[in-house]
Amino acid sequence: MAESDAGNVVMQAEESGELGELGELGEPGEEGDGFEGTEMWPDAEGIFRRQSQRKKPRVEYREMDEQLERLTDEEALSTEKFPVLEYSSESEQSEGEEEWTPSGLHGAAFSSRLSATRMSKLEKRCFSDIDRQDAKNQKAFLYIRNRILQLWLDKPKQELTCDMAVAGMEHAYKNNEALVRRVHAYLTRHGLINFGVYKVTSQVKKNPLRVLVIGAGVAGLTAARQLQSFGSEVVILEARDRVGGRIGTFRKGPYIADLGAMVVTGLGGNPISVLVKQIGMELYKIRQKCPLYESTGQQVPKNSDDMVEKEFNRLLEATTYLSHELDVNHVDGMPVSLGHALELIIKLQERQVKEKQISHCKHILALHSQLSATRKQLSETEQQIRETHTHYETARNVPEPRSFEDEFEYRCCHRDLLAHFKKFDDLIEQQEKLELQLVEAEGNGPSDVYLTAKDRQILDWHFANLEFANATPLRTLSLKHWDQDDDFEFAGNHLTVRTGYSLLPSSLSEGLDIRLNKAVKKVTYKASGGAVTTVSTTSGKSETFEADVILVTVPLGVLKESTLQFDPPLPEWKNVVIQRMGFGNLNKVVLCFDRCFWNPKVNLFGHVASTTASRGELFLFWNLYKAPVLIALLAGDAATRSETFQDHVIIERALRVLKGMYGSSNVPQVRLYCSLVYLNILVLSVYFSSHVKHW
Repeated sequence: MAESDAGNVVMQAEESGELGELGELGEPGEEGDGFEGTEMWPDAEGIFRRQSQRKKPRVEYREMDEQLERLTDEEALSTEKFPVLEYSSESEQSEGEEEWTPSGLHGAAFSSRLSATRMSKLEKRCFSDIDRQDAKNQKAFLYIRNRILQLWLDKPKQELTCDMAVAGMEHAYKNNEALVRRVHAYLTRHGLINFGVYKVTSQVKKNPLRVLVIGAGVAGLTAARQLQSFGSEVVILEARDRVGGRIGTFRKGPYIADLGAMVVTGLGGNPISVLVKQIGMELYKIRQKCPLYESTGQQVPKNSDDMVEKEFNRLLEATTYLSHELDVNHVDGMPVSLGHALELIIKLQERQVKEKQISHCKHILALHSQLSATRKQLSETEQQIRETHTHYETARNVPEPRSFEDEFEYRCCHRDLLAHFKKFDDLIEQQEKLELQLVEAEGNGPSDVYLTAKDRQILDWHFANLEFANATPLRTLSLKHWDQDDDFEFAGNHLTVRTGYSLLPSSLSEGLDIRLNKAVKKVTYKASGGAVTTVSTTSGKSETFEADVILVTVPLGVLKESTLQFDPPLPEWKNVVIQRMGFGNLNKVVLCFDRCFWNPKVNLFGHVASTTASRGELFLFWNLYKAPVLIALLAGDAATRSETFQDHVIIERALRVLKGMYGSSNVPQVRLYCSLVYLNILVLSVYFSSHVKHW
């Protein structure tokens, strides 16, 4: 890439329209309509727009409203009986934004991540006869499919039988009972209806298939429930003493905190919306207002953060332009990371600032040079005026009548004197103009730096937030592919389960045959079935389970470390994929207090670190539960670095940060803490492993 291209990458990206360009969806029935794949999704205002090319920050900072500051010091720092923090009403939580989801048949398809007006690729394969028919028959198929989805979503607590689906059709489609039954079977088989925790009313037809599921995380539990609903005999083997995998809720007296997953990232198109209705999960919107605080306790001014956040977004858009338009994705045969690209663009911006400064200094020097030359000419002209005036006076004082020569001399001196006067006036005007230009140039010079030290600290906070969103340092993210999942994000507000996310796996585990404390050591498989060898994590006793099918749902970290043996070994292509795939690292520190000393109406507040190296250390605090509990996050390099620290070191650092933000006298001692920075040998790639202690 040429220097001229690199130096102006941000400007080129803006001029080309690559920054945040939105495309609108066609009217229903047009080719552009639909929600699957990389198509467009509706925003909160009900307008269909294409997802941005950059990953949206999980926290959008805006200055806290004045109404959130109405708590008095006595109310905020009360030491009375253990308080229960009350959330505002739903209308207050909306912050002026209304969630929009389509309704009716279109809404049913949208909630199932399908196009309401077009068959998916899988549907075209499974219903190739319909795909080859005319538009009328395809329209009938789409109506039947959308109607069955709607009937299921209206009453997800009860099985939607085939007879109920037939009965729920409009009269014009009841005659096509065969197609209704085909579509019902297809939707059931692919888990689009009759999934989750619901009442089964039909007789389950047993089949001789015996299935072993390794891992009782959400993937294993969901798969086991589906297989069991199809009549298979299913046994789940789990190494831990609980179900849930990366979902785990800390409960101690009045304190609750999710140690793993804790946020529902939108309900639009999210299958968890069905589970929410089935098991009665209490979801509450997370307010996105996130005030930032410096280590000194000063809140970052709104205009400063708005400016830096805007620049942060411009930098991300510039990386998109750098990757997708200029195709700068490899250097010397090595892939470029997002972090390297961001730092490169920052350096280029700093270089442009220096170039502007140099150009400005050259401009000022040129003005000084012109002014000096003008003043020199003024001095010379002034001398010429004096000399000419002397000659003029001499010629004028010659008594009349003058001779021809004397008259000629007189008039020439008069002419020259007027010319010198005009030149002098012009030079005076030019001097004044140059002096004015010089004053303006010296008073309106370019910025000395691209970002001030404080601006860079705020920018690093946004980078840390991006590392939190991706659960890895930016230098490990692919510049070209890091945001490839943007088009598949769920629509709607981010929500939290105030009663604990563990309700989900706990409900999914009901009615399943789960063998806890069974660490799988070896999987032997062949064409006709296989066997699994386990070791009890409590007694050390070995045990063998046989089955027709073995479904492995263990975390990627277990597969990468080869702690689980396969006989015969997995195919080479699969091992290569396992080793190439990466997983993130995010650690938490749960702090339980006897009272709330922060603003209880703020769900998020950030801490701006003083250095780039420490930007991800305790950079964000979450306040999500009724009890006075804070969850501090460690992201990026800080997440890995913190795993070498002792518990007391991390807790002391967290308290030091909070005391810097709120004052030493206002932060009480921690009653309980839960340090989540130790690697779990049963999971290896999980975000947490709880160590609950009294402080």
